[in-house]
Amino acid sequence: MPELSPQARTALSRLAFEVALLARHFPTTLLRRPGFQLDRSAYLILTRLEINSPLSLRELSEAFQLDISTINRQVAAMLKQGLVERVPDPGGGIARKVRASGKGLEMVAADHAQSSEGIGVVLADWSEADIETLGTYIARFNESIEHLEDNPWPRPPRAR
Repeated sequence: MPELSPQARTALSRLAFEVALLARHFPTTLLRRPGFQLDRSAYLILTRLEINSPLSLRELSEAFQLDISTINRQVAAMLKQGLVERVPDPGGGIARKVRASGKGLEMVAADHAQSSEGIGVVLADWSEADIETLGTYIARFNESIEHLEDNPWPRPPRAR
């Protein structure tokens, strides 16, 4: 990284602080509010399967950068709850893959709607332009992390 000016160092310090607060606030206030049906891991896995499905346990492990045994435990719990189902590899491979079930897709859609509503409450006094700008900058920030980690994350098509 190039030598930073004092102003840039101050801005990065403030940003690091605010990102830490965001990490503290987000799961607590938006994903753990009453009415959410899914735990955090199920929500994240279903969000990925909703966009990019079916996936093998190895593919999920690589996507989340977690040990395969961790993903296996999470998927096993989701199988018991009927949130995902095992399917043959569409490519003809031996390993079975996992895809979101109808129940899983319904529950992630409901939790996503509630999350969006919660974010809407937080941003109620923001202009549409400010909300769009925030979304653009957060996406750019996430994409920069994904680039550094060489782990791009698929995104749903943008609503027009």
